[in-house]
Amino acid sequence: MGVVKEFKEFAIKGNMIDMAVGIIIGAAFGKIIGSLVSDVLMPPLGLLIGGVNFTSLKATLGLPIEGKEAATINYGNFIQATVDFLIVAFVVFLMVKAINRMKRKEEVAPTAPPAPTKDQILLTEIRDLLKAR
Repeated sequence: MGVVKEFKEFAIKGNMIDMAVGIIIGAAFGKIIGSLVSDVLMPPLGLLIGGVNFTSLKATLGLPIEGKEAATINYGNFIQATVDFLIVAFVVFLMVKAINRMKRKEEVAPTAPPAPTKDQILLTEIRDLLKAR
């Protein structure tokens, strides 16, 4: 029963909900970046290189066997996935950098000292009276 209670407390704190939202947004962001790379960036890059479609790049291993295609190493897909990853990693880096900059600004902002409490005021008055004697 302790594990269920601990899990309930964990879920209620919002950690699980925050994590789920992050995963969902991350997956959607990954699709956007994938489309950006495969549909916008790679076609002009392939054209500059000589009309190469990166996803069609592959190395054939041996000859095809009866009724089956030859085994291939699809290194074009690997190049595509690597470019996707690099763009996502760079964007995440920029986001973390911006968040860290905002946190530093919060820390640097000078804060006024807190007003003394009633106890502190009373102790100050007692100290001053004792000094006066």
